[in-house]
Amino acid sequence: MPTYIYAITSAAHPLRLDNVVGVGQPPSELRVVGTDALRAVVSDAPTDLRAKRRDLVAHQTVLESLLADGAALPMRFGLLGPDDDQVVAALEQQHDDYSARLKELDGRLEYNLKVARDEQDLLQEIVNESREVRELRERTRQNPAAHDEMVALGEMISHEVQAREQKGREEITSRLEPAAVRVVNGEPTKSHFLNVSFLVERDRAAAFTQAVHEEAERWGDAFTHSLNGPLPPYSFV
Repeated sequence: MPTYIYAITSAAHPLRLDNVVGVGQPPSELRVVGTDALRAVVSDAPTDLRAKRRDLVAHQTVLESLLADGAALPMRFGLLGPDDDQVVAALEQQHDDYSARLKELDGRLEYNLKVARDEQDLLQEIVNESREVRELRERTRQNPAAHDEMVALGEMISHEVQAREQKGREEITSRLEPAAVRVVNGEPTKSHFLNVSFLVERDRAAAFTQAVHEEAERWGDAFTHSLNGPLPPYSFV
């Protein structure tokens, strides 16, 4: 039977999992396999595993229980090994890499920051600051049939949007980066021009969240800063 893998920890990591269950219905029983140095928290894999809320919550609960007591390498939902023996073999083969990652994550938390900007505010700024956009917009208003100029206006605005969003990404990240150990830039979403994860020292978490709050105040009401965390450090595994 395939083995469902939740996380990897050091052999010395406390395993307070007596009241925690795994994925599946009925919930699977957790167990621990490993080497002298590393452990993997696993369970049997359900035959009908899907990303249902019940199973997503179960997976997350196991990770939160482990992370409360120290560093753990969280596995993505749905990760399977052929069997327990193969999981142990992987721990042996990747011992140095897993150990280095656990050392890096020890005493640290992940926070994810997404930032959006009101579209009308951005467009108004472009119009106010770009003479070329204003002039081309006026010509297209006077001549709605000027297809080429309409296309050129759209391209000009798109370029301005991209340039301003890139500048915002760089400025926000650079101002918050000193409060973090590592930074990983994610792909912008449909709604957010900034999507970045920070690895933060546990004892500096309050200072980091305060820095984000101050940054949000600095940018004003047209910008929405959404900070999520602490999170399992997926972005740094």
